[in-house]
Amino acid sequence: MWKSLLIKLIGFPALLIHGDPLVLDRWLWLKKKLPQTRNDETLLDCGCGSGAFTIGTARRGYVTTGISNAKDDLESAKERALLLAPYRTNFEVVDIRELEKQPVFTENFDVALCLEVIEHISDDRGLMVDLARCMKPGGRLLLTTPNYNYAAITSDEEGPWTEDNDHHGWHVRRGYTPMMLRELCDESGLVVEEITYCSGIVSQKLTKLLRALAKVHYMLGWSAILPFRILPPIFDRLLTNVIGWHYYSIGLEAYKPRFETSGSIGISTT
Repeated sequence: MWKSLLIKLIGFPALLIHGDPLVLDRWLWLKKKLPQTRNDETLLDCGCGSGAFTIGTARRGYVTTGISNAKDDLESAKERALLLAPYRTNFEVVDIRELEKQPVFTENFDVALCLEVIEHISDDRGLMVDLARCMKPGGRLLLTTPNYNYAAITSDEEGPWTEDNDHHGWHVRRGYTPMMLRELCDESGLVVEEITYCSGIVSQKLTKLLRALAKVHYMLGWSAILPFRILPPIFDRLLTNVIGWHYYSIGLEAYKPRFETSGSIGISTT
């Protein structure tokens, strides 16, 4: 109820601040990689959750499709999309572990998003291959996932991991290094354009405080950190680099080649 009220009061920014500060970090990272458009490029948000990034990218001009197997989340996403980005968003119940069963998605999207999802999937290679198949030749993949070297915000982030994808949505691996992401791109025929990072020490410490206080009541934690949410966009990168702290998320920008060259590894574009 309070989330709906917040959306009515301040609009789209409400979707970025009702969770932890890492959500806003990912949005700011995404905006840098995804220019506004008037050309109706198509975008697939794989594992879209409650639809914040699906809606946000629709507001930047993209025709977006968010997929997830969480029906309740998608119902909430549809309601929010009607308020914030009508006629430019579509949400479908799809198990991303079975993305190959969606032939209508084949080479249908200019952009694919996969934000904090792949660490939940046992067959990460299969997911990357499926994402590449969904992209048009010349399409782009924007992906974030935990940085293998992060400092755990809470003790449960140190494991143990599970190989069961159905285990309450928990991680199946700690995270990824740049080489692991490059390996996945090689396996799926994508070309790495850039690997960067987001969510530094300020965001991580605020998130830790939020989680600690949320054990009493979520609104207590949310209210406590609300005045400080302005700090990460201003100070996070500077302090993180000065201290030498590890960023929480690693980000990948990859490209699906328009032309197949001899000796290249990849999926056919013909």
